Amino acid sequence: MKQVYSYSQLFFCLILCWNNLKAQEKPKYLDAEQSDPVKMGWMVGSPPQADRIARFDDGSFFQFPALRWSVAHMRQLMPTINVSRGLGNSVALITNDTKKIDDVKFVSLGETKPITWKESLQKVYADGVIVMHHGKIVYEKYFGALTPDGQHGAMSVTKSFTGTLGIMLVKEGLIDTTKLVSHYIPELKNSAFGDATVRQVMDMTTALQFSEDYADPNAEIWKFSAAGNPLPKPKDYDGPKTYYEYLPTVKKNGVHGEAFGYKTVNSDVLGWIIARVTGKTINEVLSEKIWRKLGVEQDAYYSVDAVGTPFAGGGLNLGLRDMARFGQLILNNGKSGTQQIIPKAAIDDIRKGGSKKAFAKGGYPLLKGWSYRDMWWITNNDHGAFCARGVHGQVVYVDPKADMVIVRFASNPLASNAVNDPYSLPAYDAVAKYLLTIK
Repeated sequence: MKQVYSYSQLFFCLILCWNNLKAQEKPKYLDAEQSDPVKMGWMVGSPPQADRIARFDDGSFFQFPALRWSVAHMRQLMPTINVSRGLGNSVALITNDTKKIDDVKFVSLGETKPITWKESLQKVYADGVIVMHHGKIVYEKYFGALTPDGQHGAMSVTKSFTGTLGIMLVKEGLIDTTKLVSHYIPELKNSAFGDATVRQVMDMTTALQFSEDYADPNAEIWKFSAAGNPLPKPKDYDGPKTYYEYLPTVKKNGVHGEAFGYKTVNSDVLGWIIARVTGKTINEVLSEKIWRKLGVEQDAYYSVDAVGTPFAGGGLNLGLRDMARFGQLILNNGKSGTQQIIPKAAIDDIRKGGSKKAFAKGGYPLLKGWSYRDMWWITNNDHGAFCARGVHGQVVYVDPKADMVIVRFASNPLASNAVNDPYSLPAYDAVAKYLLTIK
């Protein structure tokens, strides 16, 4: 079994989930400027220098600082499936970047000395950032290996795309959140999800025996990652070989509905439900419901398992400008131009948030008063802000009061949002307050 865990640990870099690194365990890393993948020469040459090659098969592609190149080149390294934008023209984004956002100052959580927005981007190893205000781009910057026409791993921001599709299908009458998961997926009847409702899956209040403690070689997350690995399994491997084979093995631990527990497998269960009720894979559903209608510039894509099942919990890759378009669509209550792409009722459902009491049991000291609904993080602040969050620094932050959307791709060497939040959360608030002072 030791061989299996070692193998899955290498692959887990692919599935882009949470890791167990804590701020106090932070080793000395190259800073953002020193680790710039272009300056370091990652994957340059034919072939590249031996010490500048990022490899998928041994997991080195997701080790820092190679990570900073890989997140912007995932399709070059692994099997993927497309999210088509169709054949129509893209809808142009209007740019008005005269506002001095770089100079906006704030105090990071736990610190006393102010820093600027520009300085904070280096702290979080930003690869690209766009700020939208009143529907226009007022700030757009790219760093490292990401270019305006490039794509980047969205990581767990993917979950919010999955949740959005889920609540859209609820409002269309294809999914009933009060029904048990097993109503839609009989294969999960004897699993932990068998007596959970769809709502509990969408709000991640399922009670699962599913550890995402990466320091524990026996944690369930390693078995999930091994199942989703598209590479050939070791000869002595006898576990599940796909996401759909793994999910029925998840066991229950506790009472559903009592506490928020951020577990990636919930998103893949919802992805399975979406696929079952529509008869289409989630990449096809995203294409048909949103991507072909939004006027995006590029196709997006998902990483997949060995049989081509898209990773609904963290496998989406897309362009920064297209993620800004998606964030603006959410801010505009699902409307783009004159077209209602997402039912307003679906956006209303997201914005009303989930149980604060259940969320408080999830163990997020920096997110006091927050909640979770439809796989979106709800701040419950006085701006009504809510966001999609992904490890290593990915975000879609929507602030209705400021009429602002911030989207960011990043490649912080530490995965946990708790590392970025001290610099990110007050930064979002400071920019929102600044934009509220100008027309």
